[in-house]
Amino acid sequence: MKVGEGIRVVVAGDRGSGKSSLICAIASESFPDLVPHLLPPTHLPPHLFPHHLPLTVIDTSSVLEKQAKRNEELKRADVVILTYACNDPSSFTRLPSYWLPELHNLEVKAPVIVVGCKLDLRDENHQVSLETQMSHLLQHCKYVATCIECSAYTLYQVPEVFYFAQKAVLHPLDALFDHETQALTDQCVRALRRIFVLCDRNMDDALDDTELNEFQVRCFSAPLQSSDIAGVKAIVQHKVPEGLNSHGLTFPGFIYIHKMFLKKGRPETLWAVLRNFGYDNDLKLQDDFLPIPSKIAPDQSVELTSEAVEFLNGVFRLLDMDKDRALRPAEVDKLFCTAPQSPWNDAPYKDAAERTDIGYMSLNGFLSLWALMTLIDPRRSLANLIYIGYSGNPAAALRVTRRRSVDRRKQATERNVFQCYVFGSKNSGKSAILESLLGRPFSNNYTPTTVEQFAANSIELLGGTRKTLVLREIPEGAVSKVLSNQDYLAACDVAVFVYDSSDEHSWKKSRGLLDKVARQGEQTGYKVPCLLIAAKDDLTPYPRAVQDSVKVTQELGIEAPIHLSMKLGDSSNVYNKIVSAAEHPHLSIPETEIGRKRKQYQQLLQNSLIFASVGTVVAVVGVAAMRAYAVKKNSSA
Repeated sequence: MKVGEGIRVVVAGDRGSGKSSLICAIASESFPDLVPHLLPPTHLPPHLFPHHLPLTVIDTSSVLEKQAKRNEELKRADVVILTYACNDPSSFTRLPSYWLPELHNLEVKAPVIVVGCKLDLRDENHQVSLETQMSHLLQHCKYVATCIECSAYTLYQVPEVFYFAQKAVLHPLDALFDHETQALTDQCVRALRRIFVLCDRNMDDALDDTELNEFQVRCFSAPLQSSDIAGVKAIVQHKVPEGLNSHGLTFPGFIYIHKMFLKKGRPETLWAVLRNFGYDNDLKLQDDFLPIPSKIAPDQSVELTSEAVEFLNGVFRLLDMDKDRALRPAEVDKLFCTAPQSPWNDAPYKDAAERTDIGYMSLNGFLSLWALMTLIDPRRSLANLIYIGYSGNPAAALRVTRRRSVDRRKQATERNVFQCYVFGSKNSGKSAILESLLGRPFSNNYTPTTVEQFAANSIELLGGTRKTLVLREIPEGAVSKVLSNQDYLAACDVAVFVYDSSDEHSWKKSRGLLDKVARQGEQTGYKVPCLLIAAKDDLTPYPRAVQDSVKVTQELGIEAPIHLSMKLGDSSNVYNKIVSAAEHPHLSIPETEIGRKRKQYQQLLQNSLIFASVGTVVAVVGVAAMRAYAVKKNSSA
């Protein structure tokens, strides 16, 4: 939902449950004498509700012939009102037996307001508990936000129905509160922890009176009186003794206060706090808080600035309490306790960085994961920088690099992070090259790669400078699919083609992949330096491959194959060679026969244009000379 466009309310329920009468009553502020079977969309003006947003109310039909149309409307809803008749208990039982399962099947995730209509017709001897009904319905659908009863005939609580509908959209409860555990959701606690840390300016793990007052003014534009603060502290101390200490309000106390607002039916108070600190309805930072630098071309990439890298070095030192230059898993989890979740628990980051022998994260691994995340998902990287406490200008945390095509033309690059695509046949040794980059021992166990895998680490060059190398392994079966994207090579700094030097099929496959990538680079303009890697050099080589590989590299104008054996620990300095190829983007670019002929044709065409231009100039000069001679001759006569 885009708030500026208003809120779309879809009303559904059994036939005769009071849907259309409810809509007529809110639109005309009176009970209609004649109610149509199906109303057209009804637009409610902004001034009817506190948040001054327009509501569009959609009536739906319960007849089978119009079920498809009804389902389509439900899927587009910002909020759903489900009606039942208070004078017909069987219509309420239809909610958990039919309507809520129907919403689940349609994958409707909008909040649901359950409304009992025709309250004026209910038998006074048949009283029900809305709290009991709410609890019963929540067992079937976690998106039920409120239960309310009304009467369109007397207009009793009719405006409240649509107020709660608007409130459920603007201040959704399910993101904040888990009804099963009766506790705040994990994401809500994480967001509040970040807010608490930001407000705890003196970093003593407690909010003193001054910090509490600053928090109040920021979120609600009104200061707290001393008596108000004392009252809050008294309640916290009584309910949550650990929520208060000699310095002020601790995090458990901070959590208790916000949970108390929810229990009092005031989610808007908690949302006011969350939105003030940049959170959207999914408890993630809004786009306005994430100024991601824009790439103007696909062959640009995004990197961390030196300011952001310096901040991350400081964070690592702060977390590394025992000064062993490694972070335990618990310390990494602590780092992201103020983020919606740890971004490195899943692929592609989970196993993509260097760790110590006992599984701790080294400084190189830490910085390399940040570089990888910035390269493939800049938005996520910037968001997590802010989650963990980056207080500088967000726009100064990331930078866009120069175009790779410009780097080739200038024969130099200013990049600090290089991405290398790793192609090759199955069981050629690609994964072993990634594992070795991360300092992991060779393993004889073979597991086919079915999805792209990443490995990132820092490479030290001559002179002590360091670059981050990202290896991106492309599964053999995925090559055709990824290359169908004409911009796929745009993000590549170097492409390597790995083959098992003892296997004929492996060599032929890598040779074919090299030709395919080289042709695509020539066709799209995204030419990349390419290297051949003869892996498993400890095995008896396939003789033809030795001869052919040298011939192929000479024909294509690239370096001779790099022979290595990860099993023997002989990497032939391959990672430095990859980085060197990336630093010289104009070299090692393969030129196919088709590309060579195209280049010759273009040169011939260019030369023809030059000769034609010279001929035109000579002709013009000749004509001018003849005219000058004629004028001179006439003057003499």
